[in-house]
Amino acid sequence: MKKVAIIAIISFIFFNLSFLNAKAEALPEDYGAKGALQDTSITLKEALTYAIQDEYLAQARYDAIIKEFGDIRPFSQIKIAEQRHITALLPLFTRYNITVPENNASQYTTTPKTLKEAFEAGVQGEVDNIAMYEKLADLSDLPQDVQTVMTRLGDASKNHLAAFKKGLSQYE
Repeated sequence: MKKVAIIAIISFIFFNLSFLNAKAEALPEDYGAKGALQDTSITLKEALTYAIQDEYLAQARYDAIIKEFGDIRPFSQIKIAEQRHITALLPLFTRYNITVPENNASQYTTTPKTLKEAFEAGVQGEVDNIAMYEKLADLSDLPQDVQTVMTRLGDASKNHLAAFKKGLSQYE
């Protein structure tokens, strides 16, 4: 009887952990850079939402990497920079009376198994982030202050990309 109970508990834990990992892989189509890059008609609200969601996602990704591999560079530094990006976006939400979306990005984040995978995820995340910011900065319907912030954040992300590419080069 004891063995059956232990097996049942282990099975329950395994099933729930598997479910959580599956859920983490299911990034919604309309979330962050992924959403912005496929959206053909972006409003001000959507632009700000995509941008902050992508910053939330980057922070959650780097939190998971730091938790797994320790407080290593450049992840720890770029995590701080992502917070500055969020801080740059927040006044725009206030100025244009748009509700700041909930930060639920950690539910869409998986932890890489190796540091090489972590650097690859960093590179891809920044590539997508830069493409998103370039698209958003070029939207003529957005107010000039929003376009300026999008341009600055995209430029800052180019530095992040360079840092991740340098880190990835150790594994090639």
